[in-house]
Amino acid sequence: MVNKLIIANILHRPVRTVVSVLAVAIEVAMVILVVGLCHGMVDDSAKRVEGVGADILVQASGASLFMGMSQAPMPIKIADRLAELPRVLAVAPALIQVNYEQSLNLIYGVDLPSFDRVSGGFVYHSGGPFQGPYDILVDNIYGKSHKSKVGQTIHLLNHDFRVAGIVEQGKGARMYIPLSTAQDLLASQGKASMFFVKCTDPAFTDQTKDAIETLLPGYSIRPIKQYMTMMTSNNLPGLNYFITVMISLAMGIGFLVIFLSMYTTITERTREIGILKSLGASKAYILSVILREATLLTALGIIAGIVGSLILRKLFIGLFPTLPVELTWDWRLYAAGLAATGSLVGAFYPALKAAQLDPVDALAYE
Repeated sequence: MVNKLIIANILHRPVRTVVSVLAVAIEVAMVILVVGLCHGMVDDSAKRVEGVGADILVQASGASLFMGMSQAPMPIKIADRLAELPRVLAVAPALIQVNYEQSLNLIYGVDLPSFDRVSGGFVYHSGGPFQGPYDILVDNIYGKSHKSKVGQTIHLLNHDFRVAGIVEQGKGARMYIPLSTAQDLLASQGKASMFFVKCTDPAFTDQTKDAIETLLPGYSIRPIKQYMTMMTSNNLPGLNYFITVMISLAMGIGFLVIFLSMYTTITERTREIGILKSLGASKAYILSVILREATLLTALGIIAGIVGSLILRKLFIGLFPTLPVELTWDWRLYAAGLAATGSLVGAFYPALKAAQLDPVDALAYE
């Protein structure tokens, strides 16, 4: 009987029901997608740095952990000193530039021979290595999303670059230009943002790290395995705050809509509640009916939000292939829990108010 009453109440105001379900769905989808995008970018950046094939990453003190960005404060001659250390097989300097013109992407300025020695060389889908100072290599993901072809001109960093080759993705950046060109564009002649160090054997990583720390005191020296464990939102305070703010905003939306929906329900059904109480319905019964209705609306919204996040992820990846969205079941459950908590809290006061209505006053309500 109670379930029939709840379903009848929901169907009686279809517009209000749809709005309530959509509000919860937006809350759930927003949490899942925002977290998925942030975690996806962090994980993708870490995996691409790992994909370079180096064992140790050398950066200046205070350089950004995320994407390895810094202001190129290190002399390029450090590469020669690192190469002289025992158990060092190869060293590849890289100068990092962030591209904002078409989409947010990193551009690596690389010395191709040394980068190939560390990474094992690019796998070319088409084209080949640099032939001139304003040649550029792009990975297959960037190439597909921008329909790039070998020989095509790309305008970046206020200059025109010729696409020399399209390479397999996964080696640090999505675009690569000659190191000397990057230094000229950034007015950073003789400088590098980071050094990728490859050991003669990965087993020598710790000893090599200790030797580099002795050679370069005050620099940031991280084994790639350590770097991978550090690449989380918890180690990126700005990103963590952003996630917290967006989750709070999403919860606020769900809470307010459910609160208003249930409050409106109480106002519209005051006489009905009075009839139920006059027939012997207890406060607990009235409270249960309102909260169960809110729970049903929330459950429908959670299902719609999870399904919607999957659809939106496909659309998002189709529009922006270079920005990965990582959806995980733990965050889906977390988003569902947040939505359920916010909705029940939002429904509790209207339900309590309904339970405390005086039957005589409720029956006299117009």
